[in-house]
Amino acid sequence: MDMRRSQWRETVERAEKREFVTSMNNVFAKAGAVVVAHYTGLTVSEMSELRSQMKEAGGTVKVAKNRLAKLALKGTESEHISELFQGQTLIAYSEDPVTAPKVSVEFSKKNEKLVILGGAMGPSNLDVNGVKALASLPSLDELRAKLVGMITTPATRIVQVINAPAGQVARVVGAYSQKGEAA
Repeated sequence: MDMRRSQWRETVERAEKREFVTSMNNVFAKAGAVVVAHYTGLTVSEMSELRSQMKEAGGTVKVAKNRLAKLALKGTESEHISELFQGQTLIAYSEDPVTAPKVSVEFSKKNEKLVILGGAMGPSNLDVNGVKALASLPSLDELRAKLVGMITTPATRIVQVINAPAGQVARVVGAYSQKGEAA
């Protein structure tokens, strides 16, 4: 009975590992940016805080077994970062290329136990400074908001300019009508 249970457990573990590698392969293929960091010494609550901050910003944090992460990287544009997976590593990733680096860098400033090793943005290899440079850029949402603001500001001014002469004409006509009534 123990032999069957052991074989069943082993089969389940292999299936779980295969599923993890497949899902992580999709992550590495589709993520706007991936950050790799050491997390040695982070408490469970600190790790939960990092995860919730990342999730709130639109990213994800996963603790990765190095061997499985390296398998998942094969065939992706980010395969070049496989050497970063040594020791206790986690990956942070997001569709927006700025989100994962920004949250990771901000968290590492407050907590020295999160040590950023590097990362990738598609085929581009990012060292620690590259991740920090990405973190300093505005996110896609911030850029969209600025762009909308730039577009709507001239439109608002045009409406004001167009409405100004009409308002002046209305005031002049109103003044003449009041003058005519007074006479």
